[in-house]
Order: sequence, then C-alpha cells, then structure tokens
Amino acid sequence: MIGMIAACLTTLSFVPQAIQVIKTKDTSGISLIMYSMFVIGVFLWFIHGIYIGDYAVIVANCITFILASIILCYKVKYK
Repeated sequence: MIGMIAACLTTLSFVPQAIQVIKTKDTSGISLIMYSMFVIGVFLWFIHGIYIGDYAVIVANCITFILASIILCYKVKYK
C-alpha cells in the first residue's frame, strides 16, 4: 500500500509540468540531458518492474515514462 501511494504521488507530480509545457511550449528551464537520462532511467525501472512482477513499479513507471517523454519531446521540438 505504501508503494502504491508513493507511486501515485511521484507519478502525478509530472502532470503539472507536462500541462505547463504543452500549454506554453516553453522548455527553456528544462535540462535536455537531465530529462533524457530520466526518461531512460524510468524506462529501465519499467522493464525491471515487469521482470520482478511488481504492479506498482510497472504502472508508476509506465505513466511517468509517458509524461516525461512528452516533456522531452517538447524540449527537443521547441528547443
């Protein structure tokens, strides 16, 4: 249960940033290197979650991967 709560909070923390980036297309304050590394890391956590069969790790990292990837795509597109 604690893992699910932690997963929800950390995953949902990306929603406001993604909304702001989508609305404004302003990514000037976002580091391309940091977000690239983060997206790769989250993807690897997702794969790890599948490997160990941990639902909280799978769902949280899948959603975080999608949200962070959106932000990263905007960063690359509107650089």
